[in-house]
Amino acid sequence: MAHPKAAPISDDMVKRMRYRSAMARKKRIDREAEGEISELNLTAMMDMLTIILVFLLKSFSASTVAMTTSEDVRPPISSTRATPRDTVAVTITARSIMVGDKTVVQLKDGQIVPDDLAGRLVVPLDQRLKMEVERLKFIAERNPAAPFTRELSVIGDRKVPYDLLLTVLYTAGQNELENYRFVVVQKEGG
Repeated sequence: MAHPKAAPISDDMVKRMRYRSAMARKKRIDREAEGEISELNLTAMMDMLTIILVFLLKSFSASTVAMTTSEDVRPPISSTRATPRDTVAVTITARSIMVGDKTVVQLKDGQIVPDDLAGRLVVPLDQRLKMEVERLKFIAERNPAAPFTRELSVIGDRKVPYDLLLTVLYTAGQNELENYRFVVVQKEGG
């Protein structure tokens, strides 16, 4: 089988191809001169993302305690000068027990409903504290500047019954939160 002969290329066609090639080269040089990015440097982008990640982890570990304000909670007044730390915060009001800003247990007449108790352990609070402790341990594994300190901040109304407070602290202790800090309102002028 014979191949068909290719048509001869005329001088006019050669000049057109050279002109197109020269124009494409000129456009490419002009684009590069304008600063148009023709390719991305992946190493520089990874360095930038690493720096941002370290910054976010450092700023997370340096944040302060967020206290949920409510009319149900009137913490005791104190003359302490200690600064609050970023810990697991449990708020006890006359109507509920909250971890962070999420209500975990509803109280009835200032008492825990018997269905939520297993001996002295508050079951819904236990489940939520387990999640918080796992989150703090996960962060501590990846950020040496934010170690797991086993601390719990208790924000409670001044009229919280001692037995209720003791039950909450027992549940926290069962979840490796052994160091308690009671949040108080600083006395003015003190």
